[in-house]
Amino acid sequence: MEQHQKVVLITGGARRVGAEIAKTLHKENYAIAIHYRHSAKEAEELCAQLNELREDSCHCIGGDFSDESVYVRIIEQAIERFGRLDVLINNASSFYPTPIESITEEHWQDLMSSNLKAPLFLSKHAIPELKKNQGVIINIIDIYADRPLAEHPIYCAAKAGLQMLTKSLARDLQGKVRVNGIAPGAILWPENDGGVDTQQELLKRIPMNTLGEPADIAKAIRFLLTNAPYINGQIIAIDGGRSVMA
Repeated sequence: MEQHQKVVLITGGARRVGAEIAKTLHKENYAIAIHYRHSAKEAEELCAQLNELREDSCHCIGGDFSDESVYVRIIEQAIERFGRLDVLINNASSFYPTPIESITEEHWQDLMSSNLKAPLFLSKHAIPELKKNQGVIINIIDIYADRPLAEHPIYCAAKAGLQMLTKSLARDLQGKVRVNGIAPGAILWPENDGGVDTQQELLKRIPMNTLGEPADIAKAIRFLLTNAPYINGQIIAIDGGRSVMA
């Protein structure tokens, strides 16, 4: 790998939005470390595609965030493989409804671990290396951090926490590492339907009257990394105007 080449670690980077982010930043000459939990096959296939385009430019790292030792290991493996780390993108997320009458401790642990705890501790362990390289942390949040989604109290609380974590880290790191967030709206329909409204009902509440695409998220991240050196501590909604509607 070229010594000047920058390195990005993307959690949940094997599929859907994470995979699109990986492909987009790979085109910008980043080396890519893809974290996955269950999607080993997809992660390996994506890495093979990227490595075919540019030799030794992608590496896969498996890990389940329910295991606290994984936070240090993921960061260490990314740095060991590529010799540096410039960007951490906290994209991995669990998403499913938790009606109050059926909430369990397991729901709490899973949703909080993937959506809030992992971004916090991955950031903690990445910050020393990121400071060396004037690095960046980007957290994938959700427009529902500001306005709750029915029957998703744990998920919304976790994303609201991640939003405040983003702003707190930006303040505390004083520009030595820039920290921003992306808050997607309706980009991809949940694979498990997530208990949300039908697509037709949702589209009525989006001024642009269409779902977004993973590329919309990836392009915003590319902008934050390559053309926005003075943006810090901000949450950018990518939602077609959904957040301005009642």
